[in-house]
Amino acid sequence: MPVTKSAQKALRQSRRRRTFNLRRLTKMRSLVKRAKDLVKEGKKAEALKILPKTYQAIDKAAKRGVIKKNTASRKKSRLTKAIEKIK
Repeated sequence: MPVTKSAQKALRQSRRRRTFNLRRLTKMRSLVKRAKDLVKEGKKAEALKILPKTYQAIDKAAKRGVIKKNTASRKKSRLTKAIEKIK
C-alpha cells in the first residue's frame, strides 16, 4: 500500500480512472461486436442504424486514451467497409 499522502491520492485517482476506462472499453467492444454480428447476419439497415453509436464509443475511447487514435480509425474504417459490402 502507498505510504505518502500523494501516493495514496494517486492510487485513488488511478482506480477511478480504471473504472471509467474499463466502462468505455467494454461499451465500445460490445457495440463493435453487435455491429459485426449484424454484418454477419446481413442486416445492413440495422447495422447502419447502430453505426453512429459505435463511432461515438470508439471516438470517446480514443479521446480518453483507452485506445490509440490510429486503432480507432482502423476499427471505424473496417466496420464501415464491412457494412458497405452487404448487398
